[in-house]
Amino acid sequence: MTDAGNAQTDSPQEYFRFDTEADFQMAVDKLFQQPGRELRVFDSNLSVLKLNSPARIDQLREFLAANRANRAYMVVHDTDHVTRHCPRLMNLLSRYNHALQINRTSDEIRELQDSFMVLDRNHYVRRPVARFFRGAAGINDEGEALVMRSRFQEIWNASYPAVSSTTPGL
Repeated sequence: MTDAGNAQTDSPQEYFRFDTEADFQMAVDKLFQQPGRELRVFDSNLSVLKLNSPARIDQLREFLAANRANRAYMVVHDTDHVTRHCPRLMNLLSRYNHALQINRTSDEIRELQDSFMVLDRNHYVRRPVARFFRGAAGINDEGEALVMRSRFQEIWNASYPAVSSTTPGL
């Protein structure tokens, strides 16, 4: 992974909390509306991100297509949901295999319970406990986003490539 990231903009910093699935999905939508080059996602299995819905796949496709240098890195504990229930994501992985990578956590860190997304060094959506929709999002919050980006790097280093566009059984 490169060390890309946009410099802090003059845009105002926003912080908001959410407690429901609808509000969580709105926070994810707002994250996808922000400009950025590298998206990092850590989740137990990506199911709550609705990565088989046409709308969410369109958001991810638009992000990847916006610039040849854009990248999305995802780490999950369990790949079954992705490989069995997300044919649209698998299709996108096939088309953008140079820009989208899905890893699986090693056994040593499978007990991690949170879930988060970080876009560059400025924007994030985080749920402290992945089983619940309670969490927070920050837009133009470089301080917190940098901390989560660093944490993602540690998780990434303790993971391995696990999903390819040619996964058998699809």
